[in-house]
Amino acid sequence: MVSFLFWNLNRKNISNIITNIALLYDIDIIMLAECEIDPSDLLSKLNRYEVNYNYATGITESKIKIFIKFSEDFLTPIYDDDRTTIKHLRLPLKDDILLVITHFQSKYNFDSESQVLECANLSDYIKLYENQIGHKRTILVGDLNMNPFESGVVGAKGLHAVMAKSIARSGKRQISGRSYPYFYNPMWGFFGDNTRGPPGTYYYRRSQHVAFFWNIFDQVMIRPELLDKFKNEDLYILDDDGERSLLSRKGLPEISDHLPIMFKIELG
Repeated sequence: MVSFLFWNLNRKNISNIITNIALLYDIDIIMLAECEIDPSDLLSKLNRYEVNYNYATGITESKIKIFIKFSEDFLTPIYDDDRTTIKHLRLPLKDDILLVITHFQSKYNFDSESQVLECANLSDYIKLYENQIGHKRTILVGDLNMNPFESGVVGAKGLHAVMAKSIARSGKRQISGRSYPYFYNPMWGFFGDNTRGPPGTYYYRRSQHVAFFWNIFDQVMIRPELLDKFKNEDLYILDDDGERSLLSRKGLPEISDHLPIMFKIELG
């Protein structure tokens, strides 16, 4: 099993908490957005007991910082911009995958229509590099600044991420003669109180007639080619680091404005 952690840190210097989570859950790949922690400082904490982690550099400087528990040779950078990084993960004796990590434009800077169109651009990049490496074993993870039900996420020209494995397993669908591949989005199952853990990853309350309060902006999406390798019970929204809660007394995100997500997938 390969374990992944994604967290939008909201520019907080919380390296001790990241380290606690990494060691508690034996995280292999740590992906951090809005991270202003110096990589050497975080590495010194991650490796305080045993030298395991390395800092994965990219083609250019990205807003996503990645720390890995293996050689950087196994995580080849393919594409980088200021919000998205695409890596080719090739671990020994395991299936290689395309790993796409993004911190999408926020609703403060992009309206819904702009987010939809930008999702189409991201989808095109993913399909381009899937064609280049010759398979669709792809994982997309990050802070999308959209809920799973929003048009950019579910739209066919966008990320085309559906809530049910049974739908995703069909691989793709056609609209007006064009074929659109699916992602499976397991984050649908985390809305509300009848779930394991918090009812979302991001909370905000606004003085408008429509307010969701809890949102799931932080998501992982999986191509159908990897569904046999993934179990829903191996996906978590984390609300503690093993030593302290990440929530306030009111049950809202306190350490960062986002809660981290952790998941595992069998790539052997």
